[in-house]
Amino acid sequence: MMRAWLLPMLLVLVGSLLAAGRIADGSPGAAVAPLLFFVLLAGVNSPLLFPRSISAQEAQLRSSVDGRPVVFWRPGCTYCMRLRIRLGRSARQMHWVDIWRDPAAAAVVRAANGGNETVPTVIVAGRPHTNPAPAWVREQLSRST
Repeated sequence: MMRAWLLPMLLVLVGSLLAAGRIADGSPGAAVAPLLFFVLLAGVNSPLLFPRSISAQEAQLRSSVDGRPVVFWRPGCTYCMRLRIRLGRSARQMHWVDIWRDPAAAAVVRAANGGNETVPTVIVAGRPHTNPAPAWVREQLSRST
């Protein structure tokens, strides 16, 4: 869990240090912009942007019942953020698995990607797809519902 929040915490720390430096220089108004920027960047890189993660086993079980795709992701991954943002509200209909929280999920991703933990890896009908186009994922989701 701590690993998922490391980057966001570091971003907030850097933003705070930059803001403190600007305040120390006598320009408190100029401190607001970098602090807000780094807090926003931390929010985007945090697990908060993604639907609640479940275990790989639970996701595979649910997917076998409802036919919805399983998305393996990790915090800080720009490709995962791109997929999540482009899917919009429909992203909540899929099963999201954080590979940093579940070692079994990381093993599934390594098996699908020749030993690499490349994310996002989307499992549709039992077949893995590495970094698929968001439009393709949305199409697969509409087929499953």
